Amino acid sequence: MKNFIDEMKEKGLVAQIAHEEEFYSSLKEGKMCAYVGFDPTADSLHVGHLMPIMMLARWQRYGNRAIVLVGGGTAMIGDPSGRTELRKMLSREDINKNVEGLKKQFGRILNLEDPDLGIMVNNADWIERIQYIPFLREVGSCFSVNKMLTAECFKKRLEHGLSFIEFNYMLLQAYDFLHLYKEYGCSVELGGDDQWSNMLAGVDLVRRKTSAKAYCITSPLLTTSSGQKMGKTASGAVWLDPNKTSPYEYYQYWRNIPDELVKVCLSQFTFLPVDEIQRLAALKDQEINEAKKVLAYETTKILHGEEEAQKAQKSASSLFGATDSGMDSVPQFEVEASDMDLVSNMIKAGIVSSRSEARRLIDQGGISVNGTKVENLGYLLKSDDFKDGIALIRKGKKYYHKFCLKNG
Repeated sequence: MKNFIDEMKEKGLVAQIAHEEEFYSSLKEGKMCAYVGFDPTADSLHVGHLMPIMMLARWQRYGNRAIVLVGGGTAMIGDPSGRTELRKMLSREDINKNVEGLKKQFGRILNLEDPDLGIMVNNADWIERIQYIPFLREVGSCFSVNKMLTAECFKKRLEHGLSFIEFNYMLLQAYDFLHLYKEYGCSVELGGDDQWSNMLAGVDLVRRKTSAKAYCITSPLLTTSSGQKMGKTASGAVWLDPNKTSPYEYYQYWRNIPDELVKVCLSQFTFLPVDEIQRLAALKDQEINEAKKVLAYETTKILHGEEEAQKAQKSASSLFGATDSGMDSVPQFEVEASDMDLVSNMIKAGIVSSRSEARRLIDQGGISVNGTKVENLGYLLKSDDFKDGIALIRKGKKYYHKFCLKNG
């Protein structure tokens, strides 16, 4: 009978596994408990966080228990992994606000209603109670500084200066694993491959302090051919919060994924069976767009629900089919009659990040109003542009926004 590791390997989603043969045997013996940690550095998660969430959701779909760990305590330090400089230090108030913002997003993808299947915990509940000297004696004594300095999560920071507060992050993340094992019997950590060093430290600490079996498994990190991380666009992050990135914009992000990432995104971010993923990934040339439509629909359905996915799909089809129906989910922005400057309003609406970006797009013929290309940076919207009260702004080939003239 296929288990979590079998599916992960079948879909090419495994980077590294600690104690693989032992882990595989343990999965066959019965249900297990795994966790993924997220530091609340913002009040919303973004697409870059989806990979470990989907790992945990896949784990849960096999009947295993899932723990979402929100790092209200570790966020006071900041993870140095993949960073060349010290992260911005957040206040306790900001961290608590961010924690509240994340709760609903986890619940959209994971089952956190049945505590036997999934729970959410905050490591501030135990980290903030730690006494420094006892912590050093219990945990610090288990770590070799020489070994820590060879970890990937510290190498980049060593070149630019690693602060002592960041150096403690690995110990605290490992301590989280130890606490979760003692409190909930959690024996597995899941995450991206950039977390391998921190995760392995937790596995080693649990085994050393309890003589129990503990494991971790990572997935490869996804980047575009240019090396850009998943979840970033010219206008900024693609958020999971529908108030920051609408379901339609979210759908369009996946609809516009580069061809070379279609297969891995279908594997990583949907629950489609392998044979269907292989069929879609085998499509070539223009037909690959059909695979992208399935990817966009499935990812939007998982996060925002089937109704929003259908609305986004209908809106996209209506726009590309040059019809006026089904545009309800297209992002909308109200334009003041006192400010009809197109570029100014595009910046306010988040369509472009700056006038320089707008200038580049206009020079390339990438901005249009109601299908007519804009040819100068100083374009002023006219009342005639608002047909039935709406002006349709297009950026590039596929990104649409509705401008509505504000009454009064």
